[in-house]
Amino acid sequence: MTPTEPQSPTDLPRPRPHGHHSHASSHGHSHGHSHSHGPPTPVSAHLRKVIAAVLIPFAVAVLAGLIVMWPGGAPPHKHSGLGLDQQTRSGRVVKIEEIDCSKAGATPQQQSPQPGGGPPAAQGPCEKSEIEVTSGPDKGRTFTELVQPSASRHYTVGQEVVLAYAPKAPKNLQYAVTDVDRTLPMALLAGLFALAVVVVGRLRGVFALVALVVSFGVLTLFILPAILHGSDPLLVAVVGGSAIMLIALYMCHGLNARTSVAVVGTLTSLMLIGLLGALFTQWAHLTGDTDDQTGLVHGLYPEIEIRGLLLAGIIIGSLGVLDDVTVTQTSAVWELKEADPSASWRKLYGSGMRIGRDHIASVVNTLVMAYAGASLPLMLLFSIADSGIGRVATSEIVAEEIVRTLVGSIGLVASVPVTTALAALVVSADRHNTKTRAKSGPRARGASRGGRRRRAK
Repeated sequence: MTPTEPQSPTDLPRPRPHGHHSHASSHGHSHGHSHSHGPPTPVSAHLRKVIAAVLIPFAVAVLAGLIVMWPGGAPPHKHSGLGLDQQTRSGRVVKIEEIDCSKAGATPQQQSPQPGGGPPAAQGPCEKSEIEVTSGPDKGRTFTELVQPSASRHYTVGQEVVLAYAPKAPKNLQYAVTDVDRTLPMALLAGLFALAVVVVGRLRGVFALVALVVSFGVLTLFILPAILHGSDPLLVAVVGGSAIMLIALYMCHGLNARTSVAVVGTLTSLMLIGLLGALFTQWAHLTGDTDDQTGLVHGLYPEIEIRGLLLAGIIIGSLGVLDDVTVTQTSAVWELKEADPSASWRKLYGSGMRIGRDHIASVVNTLVMAYAGASLPLMLLFSIADSGIGRVATSEIVAEEIVRTLVGSIGLVASVPVTTALAALVVSADRHNTKTRAKSGPRARGASRGGRRRRAK
């Protein structure tokens, strides 16, 4: 389908008024209004064909990749019972009783200072919690869980919990509390988020939420199962990420040339991120196998290429920030052209880059802080170990995050000049709209002023 621009108010036919001055006044008012409100001015048919010639083959290739690599669901496997790979059931705390820890068979707590002069361990009675299984074939069965005073999590009567189920264990050890049920607060928070987006964004906010659901669907129905089926994680991330980009951008911002320029800018930056990621993960000898969960996934599905999984994470993690930057830069150039139709390509590019530099300064810092926040416990461990900054930065577990951050940031920085240049070229090469503005704008404004002078006389 060829990307087309919605018609602006100035492109629609109008009935001819009876008087010349009335026609000029009406036309001048409509023209001025269309510059500050409504959809972007449509580009010429020639430019639409050029944009379509670039993006339609790309969209067809993405669709073909989705069809060829569509996994049809995650592959079945037997639960290992390790980490997150275990069967779960729902449960509820029905009774809590305080008892002496020593009588319950728990290791007595010793009040001794912690390493580094920290506060002593928590003291007090143990809590004997009675848990009822509320799902599965053993629904209604109860068991007890002992919670020591120093435990980080304590329960309350009536609290919903998540139970780990080990069918091969002895009957009295088959169930254990592994987490709490957070369905209600998480659902409420998601509802508040959706409400805020719709109230502020209105119809566009609704489209943004729909695009978010579609993006999550592509991630869970295509990207994750395809990787589990053994497809190349990098190729899956490129195809899935491109599908998310096309759906999200066009759904949120409309099927027009302005969005298409943002798509091309995002695609170019993603290609750069993929190339740099592949180069530096290979050069730095990063394996991607740096935590227990990755090791568990590799143990369950040995055919998964872990280094490719690292590259896939870099691409998908950079996609959301890239969309923000490219759309902002494209919109800025379009608005600059609307404000000054006579502006040259060089002037538009220079003005757009001044806006982009401010955007880069804030977004790069945001990206680095986001990764640092996610790795805060790891950074604390290295601080406790009193390792040198060089040793810490070059260890694989930290180097992986540094490569992820810097590669994504380079792609982010590169997206600003690339997208700004593309947007400036498109709006400057659009001779059709330039001629239309040159003919209609001054003449309409002059006629409107003449009409006002005649009415004043």
